[in-house]
Amino acid sequence: MLLGEQEQFLSYNGEVLIFQLSKPKHVEGTADKTMNLCVRRMAFNRDTKLFVQKSSGVFSMRASHLKIEMICCSCTMDSRTGIILPCVLMKKKKRNNVVKYLLLLLHSSNHFEQSFHFKLDYELKEDIRLFTGPSVLWRHANKLFYISCDTCTVLSAPVQLSSVVWTGEIRDEGTVVLGIRTACLPESEDEDEFSTSDRAIWGSEFFGYAIETQKMLTGTYFMPHAYSRVVSSVYVCKNEILKKQLQIALVAITHKNQLIWFQDGLPKGVCELPYEKPCSVKTAVTSSNDLLFIVSFASGNICVVQRRDSLQVTSKWQKVKSVLVDDFIGSGSEQLLLLFKDDSNTDVLSTFKITDLGEVDYASGINYKHDVPAAEELQENGLLTVQALETRLQAGCTSVRELQQHLQLKKRVILESCRALIDLVEERTHILPTAKEVKCRGDYRSLLNSAEPFSLVSLWDDVENPPRSLSKETSLASKVPEHFIEKLWQRVVGDSLVVGIKLTESFYLSLSDVSLSLVMDQDFSSVSPIIECRNKIIKLNKAASALAVSSCQIEPPPKKMKLDLHSKNDPKRYSRVQLDGAKTVIAVTSLSPLLAFHHVCCIVLLHAKKQKRRNDSLQESKKITVFCGKILLSLEDISNGKHSVKMLRDNSYCTGSMEDILAVLAVSFRFSFQIVSSDCTLTPVNSWLLGEMECIPFKECHDNVFCHKAGNVYGTVFNWTLKNPFEGVLTLFCRSLTVLFQCLHSLTRVLPPSCDVKLLKSGSKGVLTERLALVLEKEMLTLRSSFFSKESKAENSLTWGKEPGKKISDAPVASLLDSEEGVWQFRKKLQNEQEESVLSMNQTMNGALYQEIALKIAEAQLSSDMIVWRMS
Repeated sequence: MLLGEQEQFLSYNGEVLIFQLSKPKHVEGTADKTMNLCVRRMAFNRDTKLFVQKSSGVFSMRASHLKIEMICCSCTMDSRTGIILPCVLMKKKKRNNVVKYLLLLLHSSNHFEQSFHFKLDYELKEDIRLFTGPSVLWRHANKLFYISCDTCTVLSAPVQLSSVVWTGEIRDEGTVVLGIRTACLPESEDEDEFSTSDRAIWGSEFFGYAIETQKMLTGTYFMPHAYSRVVSSVYVCKNEILKKQLQIALVAITHKNQLIWFQDGLPKGVCELPYEKPCSVKTAVTSSNDLLFIVSFASGNICVVQRRDSLQVTSKWQKVKSVLVDDFIGSGSEQLLLLFKDDSNTDVLSTFKITDLGEVDYASGINYKHDVPAAEELQENGLLTVQALETRLQAGCTSVRELQQHLQLKKRVILESCRALIDLVEERTHILPTAKEVKCRGDYRSLLNSAEPFSLVSLWDDVENPPRSLSKETSLASKVPEHFIEKLWQRVVGDSLVVGIKLTESFYLSLSDVSLSLVMDQDFSSVSPIIECRNKIIKLNKAASALAVSSCQIEPPPKKMKLDLHSKNDPKRYSRVQLDGAKTVIAVTSLSPLLAFHHVCCIVLLHAKKQKRRNDSLQESKKITVFCGKILLSLEDISNGKHSVKMLRDNSYCTGSMEDILAVLAVSFRFSFQIVSSDCTLTPVNSWLLGEMECIPFKECHDNVFCHKAGNVYGTVFNWTLKNPFEGVLTLFCRSLTVLFQCLHSLTRVLPPSCDVKLLKSGSKGVLTERLALVLEKEMLTLRSSFFSKESKAENSLTWGKEPGKKISDAPVASLLDSEEGVWQFRKKLQNEQEESVLSMNQTMNGALYQEIALKIAEAQLSSDMIVWRMS
């Protein structure tokens, strides 16, 4: 944007706007003359690699006795609409030395709108800026003036200044002018000592002036005052408010042919410019997210400075008429458009170059064969770019090495922790490696080839005996019975790996809070050996419809204390349906991350709380971790279908094994619906399952049916239980909510209109009622057993006033009263019974016994509260 030229260029939304002022022309039939301001919108065509005209517009002005010029053009925001529009400042100079200025806005329809005009008795020559409003700002006689479309009146700022180096928006301050003025030394002693001496030495200072609020900003927010004698232009790249402090990042060019990067008022980098007299600087962000500084020189030369680890000149060009920054090719990032001077061609866009110093490089009209200086510049630019890329590559390699060291350290800590865990569950004593051993291991396995490998220091002292806590866990794990697992199996269902452990009934009833975890048995440098998985506990009756899938239940809102609910008197034990004597714990994890290793060996660990019992009373639980075995998983086995679920038709049954059924249920979502019909039976539900849904009952559990219908619903498991001919519960195990909605949509078409379908929170109301009765019975038995336990302990601590081993005669009362000695014995016996009665009514209890009884009662009450909440 050069002042006073009759042809100017502006970039706007990826287009190039060419403003041209025509010569005065006579109007037919009159003595008046007119001048036309023409605009052409040019867009780059990536196919032809040329700029083509999209549209044009004209603004006519009377030119009789006037001298009309274009002063400058820019893109500013229209405060009426908030839209950024191109604007042009025009000058009309009359014979009586009165100068009239017009500010024109260009709309998308190529219509020019006169925003405002003003008259002055002097010409604008110094520091002319266009900014939001639109508004015009200039400097004259070391004073700052501005006018906007809102006021249409020339205003003067109460500041004296020698130059304006930047005008723009600052957060929370509005439009701010950064200028340089003669230093004003304060009379008070409150001013910063360094800032005062700085201004006194250099004789000038920076200052900021907010136009809207008429507020002065401290110049040291931008740069030290020492640079005020050399800075000619500034571009603010970033400004924000952090902790009520204004933080600014900017780049400045100086009269000393330097480009300096400032951050928070301090210089952070400097670069020597290749040409003299730099006049302006602007920025561009390329597709590789590089920040480029484009510096224009008075001689028509251009250079680009790139900021990475340091400021470096990466490219430069000569004989440049104008340089624009925008997204000209529509790639979503900015590019540079260089318009070169070419006297042999009248078309201003005949010789140009579009580049981002990376992948984008379009050029036209440059004859490299006959233009030797251009070829030399191209070679020099290539050398500068290579040097900058080498510096960037070295910095990137350093960052990668530091990151690898950090990841290597994390990996060693995790692997050593996993070895300790495996040794613990396999009842081996884990010996922590010494610093020397870890260092040797690091030298052998290090991926960095560093000359000074770091060593992993043990978090514990290097002693021979393992920590006491590990010894306790090992001793507890050793008390686990040998044959507590009936079967360890694995299945692949879709993108999930299902691992199950079938526990014996006697062992499972002694546990609570049971879960599984999977740990990879290999050393992988890039991943953690711990496999994330979710757990489910499934009881499945082989003979009838006893199906219970338990996962993490939501606790009622009033309850804050978490207790072990799996005890020997679990209500599920007293279910009327006879179970198969075992319970399966299942872990489900994502399969695809494991397939990246082609062959994986995983250790299966069982975590639980083991409970000790004495006289049918619950004692304190202890956490145990048990090694259950290993599973092998390979991509070849999965491709051959070795672990796949097989659900085949065999006459009128589905031949899926118990493990196949459990795997399907484990990866499915469970929904239960209560269906009630007031005027007809629910026979259509069973017909719908066997007919339209093509369901076949499992051979292992007949009341659960498997859907063989083609489509999304294939693989859905149904359980239909009739309470009476007019009421039943339908339970679905489906892969997703989409499948659920498809099944319900199909079901509603066969149900009578009077049917009421209700989603149940957890099973049918009848099952919950039965469970509530069993839990209340357990609560009553707990209270009674706690009371008798207290009585028995009290009886053992009492002395009944008789000698040990001496037994009172049980002779009839009549025989005792026959003699005086008998009467005496009867009286003594009666006194003893009275003493026993008094003592039994005034018993005390120690704290441990009371705590044990309170815990058991709270467990029983929490179970009943949980079921009541689920029924509500």
